[in-house]
Amino acid sequence: MLARVSAESTVINEAFLTALLAPAAPSGFERRAADVWLREAQTFARTDEDHYGNVYAELGPEDAPAIILTGHLDEIGLIVSHISDQGFLHVLNIGGWDPQVLVGQRIRLLAPDGDVIGVIGKKAIHVMDEEDQRKASKLEDLWIDLGLDAADVKARIPIGTVGVIEQPTVMVGTKIVSRALDNRVGAFIVLEALRALQHTDLKHRVVAVGTSQEEIGSYGSKTATYRVRPVAGVAVDVTHETDQPGVKPEKYGVAPFGSGANLSVGAMTSPVIFRQMQAAAQQHGIPYSVSANPRLTYTDADTMILSGAGVPSAVVSVPNRYMHSPNEMVDARDVKACIDIIAAWITNLDAQPDFTRRG
Repeated sequence: MLARVSAESTVINEAFLTALLAPAAPSGFERRAADVWLREAQTFARTDEDHYGNVYAELGPEDAPAIILTGHLDEIGLIVSHISDQGFLHVLNIGGWDPQVLVGQRIRLLAPDGDVIGVIGKKAIHVMDEEDQRKASKLEDLWIDLGLDAADVKARIPIGTVGVIEQPTVMVGTKIVSRALDNRVGAFIVLEALRALQHTDLKHRVVAVGTSQEEIGSYGSKTATYRVRPVAGVAVDVTHETDQPGVKPEKYGVAPFGSGANLSVGAMTSPVIFRQMQAAAQQHGIPYSVSANPRLTYTDADTMILSGAGVPSAVVSVPNRYMHSPNEMVDARDVKACIDIIAAWITNLDAQPDFTRRG
């Protein structure tokens, strides 16, 4: 269970979410998170996986038109590019890092003979001159120190070893704080939405996918959508929570904690599914907010939409603070709203839905 700072209860499957957040699983190395996701899926759904790192769970008639739900399992990480003569590790980023958040952090390296914990090193302020103190940290100015001699480091850590920040998950009231919420929480949501449908007389084959490699280009979504060949899809990800300092509602919309599921409206996403989700939310009293995306959504939807002859798609997002940091934060109430809105939308769908754009 999540370590609690408050006794306030939530309405989501905390044990599963905690287990899913725990594994180190940077882009291209999602196996540990995929195994947790698959084990949970096997308790109620048909499951499968592919060579690219995607994992699948499905319900409904196997010969019915498919609806795909994607949430990516990968997280941002680091990859070892060089080992100095002194045994310090130099790294490159996997995904979009702000190097400032790395300073002083512990790193879990997925070494061949077992994980190794190191620390991110940087010159102490005492040995910096004034110019150094004014500079922002760059990745090339940082290193990982394992506290071992150089021979041991080179014996245990081959070039290409990957790692992630070492940080536990905690819960403060209804807020979940963890690394990898972007977007392990999306993979959690799509599987929990599928679970919510397990006793429903489904008219479609509903396929939830824990996708790979979103943080470096949404490549897993591209291969998964081609495999499933759905008639419609939903990508679940995180968006910026707008009550935090410095996040402008003029750009990101209004999506504070407790506002529910965030629905994307824009040029690429399906206006039909958007309206259907709004209707489902209003019918069932599910809270939601709306954000505009004039071009790309920067989620799995961007490759899903363009798969094959094109897949009408929507983006459902969880408001998130401190994205791409060791301590991302989401609200369990918003997570639950995302689960509910997807399940309600699927339940309401006609057997042969028409997603043609008509304005």
